[in-house]
Amino acid sequence: MNVKLHTPKTLKAGSGIATLKQFLLSLVATTISIVLTFGTAAIIDYNKKEADKREMVMAVLYDFNQTIALLEKADTSLQACSHYQQEIALRPESFDSLRYYFTACATVAQTKFSETTEKIFSSNIETFNTIGNVNFINEVSEFYIQRQVYKEQVVEKLANELKEMPIYSSEKNLFEFDFPDYVLDNKLYLIMMKEIRDKCMKMMDVSEQEMEAFSQQRVTATSDSQGDSLVHTLYDELQAAEAVIDSARKRYQQE
Repeated sequence: MNVKLHTPKTLKAGSGIATLKQFLLSLVATTISIVLTFGTAAIIDYNKKEADKREMVMAVLYDFNQTIALLEKADTSLQACSHYQQEIALRPESFDSLRYYFTACATVAQTKFSETTEKIFSSNIETFNTIGNVNFINEVSEFYIQRQVYKEQVVEKLANELKEMPIYSSEKNLFEFDFPDYVLDNKLYLIMMKEIRDKCMKMMDVSEQEMEAFSQQRVTATSDSQGDSLVHTLYDELQAAEAVIDSARKRYQQE
């Protein structure tokens, strides 16, 4: 006796719906998994690029500040030299007591700029892709161009003049130098570089506080005033020593 079992139509329909639901749930789960995987990777990649961008921007601005600090130090030295030159012009007898203070201009002639950040910025195409701001890149390029011109027109020029004519040896040599002109040139470059630095900070939304925190991570600030005080002390000791030696020389010359 052959018995045929017939599956109820309602059962077949229910089984099909259950299978479809299971398929849809599986599809949704797979889709969510893919979205989460690639979405998370994209977010991580984006955050890394933003962090790299910020790091490069801060490194460039830090380099700007280091350069500006050197120009500010040069400004102080050149102004002091100009002041002493004018004082000697009014009181020629003060030349012997003041001439050693002009060694401050020698430190300006020996100014060295770190070019590490500039080379990374200029030679690596990825830097441009990372920053992605044409205006910022143009301003940075202009800053480094002006720094090179400053190096040629102030630092190297002063070094060559000092080499050809030692200003400590005579009043005549001293007055061959145009210190007011050096002061003016240095100030003009200083103003220009500060303007570019400030423009770049505003363009990239970098605050003074953020810049200070970044700088503190890299350097331990030294007191310029302490350095200046030490230099003046050394000058005073030098003059006192030379006075003793000159006195001895005169005594032996009279014998």
